[in-house]
Amino acid sequence: MPQLQLPMFPAGLTPINNNVAFQCENGEVVYVHGHLPVFQHRSDDIESFRLCTSQLILTGAARQVEIAKAFHVPLVTVKRYVKRFRQRGSKGVLPARRRRSESVLVGAVKQQAKELLEAGQSVPEVARATQVKAATLHKAIQAGRLPAALKKNPDRDGGATQ
Repeated sequence: MPQLQLPMFPAGLTPINNNVAFQCENGEVVYVHGHLPVFQHRSDDIESFRLCTSQLILTGAARQVEIAKAFHVPLVTVKRYVKRFRQRGSKGVLPARRRRSESVLVGAVKQQAKELLEAGQSVPEVARATQVKAATLHKAIQAGRLPAALKKNPDRDGGATQ
């Protein structure tokens, strides 16, 4: 026969309902079910917060409205992440891995940029000619994929102007 538990929490915990509470201290959030800690994460880790609260809701330990009230989060947001967790599991709540987009400096564009830089044009001039952002060209130069732009010297004629 299941044993009933009194709705009591140690001092310093904020109750979510009669069974679940949380404590935020020193940048860490600890979730307590009954008198045992069940989950912990950094206070700025929003993905772990969403994961934990969604699990609490889906296991029946807390209701959506209780989470919304306890953490001052819009109920719609709580419902959205519970739905995502239900449909996709933890991968739906955690952020997707960022992937780099396809490189702009490939083939003919890279060759054209290389030739223009070697001819002495500045990075902004090459950017206009190739329709590639100057920041992209600077990154390619720093990474060694393109030659450095030649600096224009105003005293190329030897400085002898009379």
